[in-house]
Amino acid sequence: MDKKITAVVLVGGQGTRLRSVVSDKPKVLAAVKGRPFLTYLLDQLESNNITEVVFCSGYMADTIEAYFGDHYKSIIIQYSREEIPLDTGGALRLALPLLLSDTILVMNGDSFVKTDLTIFTKTFFQQKHIADMLLAKVNDVSRFGNVTFNKECEITSFKEKGEHKGPGWINAGIYLFRKKILFDIPEDCFFSLERGFFPKLIGKGLFGFCTEGDFIDIGTPDSYNKTALFFDNI
Repeated sequence: MDKKITAVVLVGGQGTRLRSVVSDKPKVLAAVKGRPFLTYLLDQLESNNITEVVFCSGYMADTIEAYFGDHYKSIIIQYSREEIPLDTGGALRLALPLLLSDTILVMNGDSFVKTDLTIFTKTFFQQKHIADMLLAKVNDVSRFGNVTFNKECEITSFKEKGEHKGPGWINAGIYLFRKKILFDIPEDCFFSLERGFFPKLIGKGLFGFCTEGDFIDIGTPDSYNKTALFFDNI
């Protein structure tokens, strides 16, 4: 990547739907082919020359810190721990003092999309956007909700889960932000990026970046059971 970027990985979720198969650890540490799911995201970041990562942790934060410590391969890791649940937006706002770069890459810790983050970032800088959302194409959007956009790839709406069925574009859980806009997130309160922040950015410079790369999340036992096969081809 051409410019220094700090990455934030949101790892604070409780993973309640997954506890029937992963009960003794946070879902980001769920084993996939003999190693934690989260290591696949870190490998993707390292392969794109990201060397500074902040984990926004909450549920079973001690377990994550004990596993990774302060580094993973060439990546330096810091932790922003929420003492009460803050959701995705609140957790990101809490981490702001640790984010030193002007551009921030944010990733959900429980999903993965096969894509070249270098191209995503290069496009962001070339277009001088303030916020970009990586969009993945799936065969059925009903479980995720879908995202619509115009011919300039500016996002025009978010549809809730279950509103539509069939193929379409979904939020893949990877974002690029100019750090300055993150100060608009309220401090010290439960706040969602997906429901509270992104809808307010419509018409104000929120763009989608479409990828045909395969997408998976580990939010349910069914999707988790498919992850080993998903990563066989990486």
